[in-house]
Amino acid sequence: MTASKQLAGINILVTRPIHQATLLAESIHASGGNPILLPVLEIADIANITPLINLIKRLDEFDWAVFVSPNAVTKSMDLITKQRTFPPHLKIAAVGKSTADTLRGYGINEVLIPIECFDSEGLLKSRELQSMGGKRVVIFRGNGGRTLLGDTLVQRGAYIEYAECYLRRKPDIDNAPLLAAWSQGEIHAVIITSSEGLHNLFDIIGKLGQQLLKVTPVFTAHERIAQVAKELGLEKIVKVPCAGDEGLLRGLHIYFQTMGR
Repeated sequence: MTASKQLAGINILVTRPIHQATLLAESIHASGGNPILLPVLEIADIANITPLINLIKRLDEFDWAVFVSPNAVTKSMDLITKQRTFPPHLKIAAVGKSTADTLRGYGINEVLIPIECFDSEGLLKSRELQSMGGKRVVIFRGNGGRTLLGDTLVQRGAYIEYAECYLRRKPDIDNAPLLAAWSQGEIHAVIITSSEGLHNLFDIIGKLGQQLLKVTPVFTAHERIAQVAKELGLEKIVKVPCAGDEGLLRGLHIYFQTMGR
């Protein structure tokens, strides 16, 4: 098998929100695999944007703006660009490479990102965020996101405000076609990129699907997601290097090469 077709014959369930799954799906396809898109998180606009707009008007008050996802960028920057210019003194951080790439699409090129793991834990290791005494930080995120980033920055002396700029919810999905294929052994791997997404998937697929998921290789780049998977009783958890889509793809290649598929 050529290196470019290392995933030939492998059907891989990709659970990202649909608009964020394209590049990963294309990479899987380029490696000979068959990406099956099942978005277990739906991204929607917030009902009342007034608090967000009011915060955007006060951006000059902040020292740092942190964006936790590409969705946080698009949902906030579309409003920011309509309301005002971006404060030149405001330093920008992003939780991952995809988020930083999305910011560059808005002309913001100087972005602090983690060196290794693209998550809150990785960003918090950055030298620039160690001494935060008196710094004002706004964190752009979805509804009810993780608090680790904000809590840790507060412990380091920062003042935190959250800018909730989108809603995450579980979509209503007909699981019958997926379960039929899975029951026939036609799902060979599952990619999970958030703990919330894993819980949603668990709910969406029901008891039969949960039994199938438990014995299907589940790939993730994050230790906290791997821990949630263990708590849910999953038996084949593959933790890949924290390097975004590239790490996931490399992990898939290595796993299925080793398995001799």
